[in-house]
Parts: sequence; C-alpha cells; structure tokens
Amino acid sequence: KLRAATDELVERSRKVTKSDPVFDLEPKHRPEAPRLRRVSNPVEQQPVFWDYCLNSVMADIVADLVGPDVKFHHSKLNFKWARGGEEVKWHYDISFWPHTNYSPLTLGTYLYDCGMDQGPLQVLPGSHCIEPMLSQYDDNGRWTGCLRDADVAKLGLSKAVPLPGPAGSLTLHNCRTLHYSARNFSDLGRPLLLYALSSADAFPYTVN
Repeated sequence: KLRAATDELVERSRKVTKSDPVFDLEPKHRPEAPRLRRVSNPVEQQPVFWDYCLNSVMADIVADLVGPDVKFHHSKLNFKWARGGEEVKWHYDISFWPHTNYSPLTLGTYLYDCGMDQGPLQVLPGSHCIEPMLSQYDDNGRWTGCLRDADVAKLGLSKAVPLPGPAGSLTLHNCRTLHYSARNFSDLGRPLLLYALSSADAFPYTVN
C-alpha cells in the first residue's frame, strides 16, 4: 500500500514544473522522467501514510524511548533517485524544527531494499552528546542546514555506521544525532519514508 501511494505521488509530480510546498524537485525533473528529492507531509496527501503511522509499531518503539505519551510532529518521503540521486550532507534535524527538549526521534522505513549502492542513511553514534552543538551556518552567517566542512573533518567519521536494510526495515535516530547519506549512482531508487515523533511534552517553538 505504501509503495502504491508513493507511485501515485510520483505520477502526480509529472504535472509539476517547479518545487512547491508538496514536491521538492531535482533540477533534471521532467514530466516524462520525474526526479524528486522529497514529498512533504505525505500523511496529508494519501491516507495510507497516516494509517501506517497510527497502526504500526512505530509509536510503541518511540514510547519505549521517550515515555508513554507520544506526539506526531511531521512526515516526509525522501527520495534518492537512481543514477545520481543527491548527497545529503552531515546535519542535525533539531535545528530545522527546534523543540523545548531533545526527545524528538525520526523513524524511517525503507520502501524497497536499500544496499550500500543506494546511499543508505548513515549515523554517527554518540554525536547527540556533542556539546556545544555544531553550527549549521556558514562562515558568513548564512543558514546551510549542514555542518561546515572544517567541523566535519574533526568528527572522526571512521566511527560512522551505515544503515542499509531490506524493504520494511526501520531506522531510528535522535534529533541531535548527526547523519548523512551518499549519492545514489545505482540503477535502483531509494525512497525513505520518515516520521518525526516526540514525547508529548516537547513543543516546537518556530513557525516551521
């Protein structure tokens, strides 16, 4: 069902010529050859995405980690298109949607098998404890949404752990865990369905 809903969204994107609040397009996106970076808030586009969040084990997994009362924050469907899907540089999630505590977790579901060639999610264990948090602004004070190259060089990336897995595998990382994914040069795409869930006492305090 999730695959079918994803295919329907890809079909809908063929009529989109530039990125909008729902579809984030790669520069080479064409009606005859769609290439997406992301679908924002798929739970608002297809009911199966909300059903999956509500009726799967995801909320129970989060409750085991943050306490019994769990709150939904947002969802997204990230694509890493075949033959050149883009790299996602090292970053924290929490800087994109600050909360009053650090309980938010992101759970991913691979909709298809994801091996090393597809650019799986990679995480840096223990990075959620780095103090102070590293900046996601460049040297000129402009927001980039990723770490500066100089900070990445100091991280000790030999300890990074890639998270490949067969279809249906779940990934999970804390909002302060640094993570990354490489480009996808394979012939297989890598859609990754993501949900951000938190403890019920975590409140976002920005408009995003």
